[in-house]
Amino acid sequence: MTNRETRHRELAEHYLPDALLARMRERAAGYDRENRFFWEDLDDLRGRGYLTLFVPEEFGGPGLTLNQVSRLQQRLASAAPATALAVNMHLMCTGVVAAMFARGDRSLGYVFEEAMAGEIFAFGISEPANDWVLYGSHTVAEPQADGGYLLSGVKIFTSLSPVWTRLIVHGLDESDPDDPRVMFGFVERSHEDAAADGGPGITVSDRWDVLGMRASHSRATVLDRASVRPERVARRVPAGRTPDLLTFAIMGNFQLLIGSVYAGIARRALEVGANALRGRRSAQRGTSYAEVPESRIRLADAHLEFTAVPAQLDATTRDFDELEDLGAAWPLRFVSARLNAVTAARRCAESALLCSGGAGFSNDHEVSRLLRDATAGLFHPPSMDAARPMYAAALLDIDEEATADSA
Repeated sequence: MTNRETRHRELAEHYLPDALLARMRERAAGYDRENRFFWEDLDDLRGRGYLTLFVPEEFGGPGLTLNQVSRLQQRLASAAPATALAVNMHLMCTGVVAAMFARGDRSLGYVFEEAMAGEIFAFGISEPANDWVLYGSHTVAEPQADGGYLLSGVKIFTSLSPVWTRLIVHGLDESDPDDPRVMFGFVERSHEDAAADGGPGITVSDRWDVLGMRASHSRATVLDRASVRPERVARRVPAGRTPDLLTFAIMGNFQLLIGSVYAGIARRALEVGANALRGRRSAQRGTSYAEVPESRIRLADAHLEFTAVPAQLDATTRDFDELEDLGAAWPLRFVSARLNAVTAARRCAESALLCSGGAGFSNDHEVSRLLRDATAGLFHPPSMDAARPMYAAALLDIDEEATADSA
């Protein structure tokens, strides 16, 4: 075993030991059934320092790499997908700052300090009907005399709604019509306000009854002149596809950590499917279904498709950590890794459902939940339809400004 693989095993045993994963897997069924937030999982993860994984040693954290965190998130998602998806959003915020630090930009060091102090970060970028994603916003950003902003708009799929105390957001500053800017910064709220689903200028929707990933409580957040203090304004980037280290770091961490969650779902679905085949017997053949050629082929095809997914995530996260300069190829790598993981998760979960027979169709069966959780992958930007023009442009030399958004 290589030193790298030995280190991955050590980290898995330290942060996500088998006994903890077993408890989380058992709780995941209850969270899903009751549409309840993952309070107990969060307590366990915080107690193990999981929310500080990206924080550098100089700030008191372990300073793990994106490659290492990706492996851990795959492991966590194999037991509790909704927990992993929601925690991703906090990890993504700290991972963004770690990526910027590695590339010489230390302007957001306060994120590390606050993460070590127990603040919980979340991701407030997605908006209804905003296919610009990072490069534009329907949220109005009103500049203030002190350099801060007041934001008004709706952010959707805001994971960690019951607990976040720091929300990375963006909004459009059109105070200069000739130079519109997309502002990025952090909205803050106290732990008490988080518990009450509010805060000054912040209202969190109480609607959350969805198909899958239910424990994440990724509810909509309404901002009504919510304040971003001047020292919490991270960037003012020209509207449109403007290269910037912050948006690059967001894209990389978002796509690769999201992909890691769905890779974990796919791996677990294959395990569930294999166990189901071993446990079912064919009356016609007098053998277990694990020996029926058609069943074996179905599971084999899903396994074959899955095998490339963790390899792609591993290679891409290592290149990211090692500061490889891939230029315009980076978005292609990021989005491909996530889309392939999502596709594999759905394929593996569907195959596992067929392997499980009629029992798997029950809502209280793990494979049913895995399939529903995997379906959430359809909604992470960019969708397959939105991504295709980017890949076509890379080969056919089409002006990318005329294609769909690639982030």
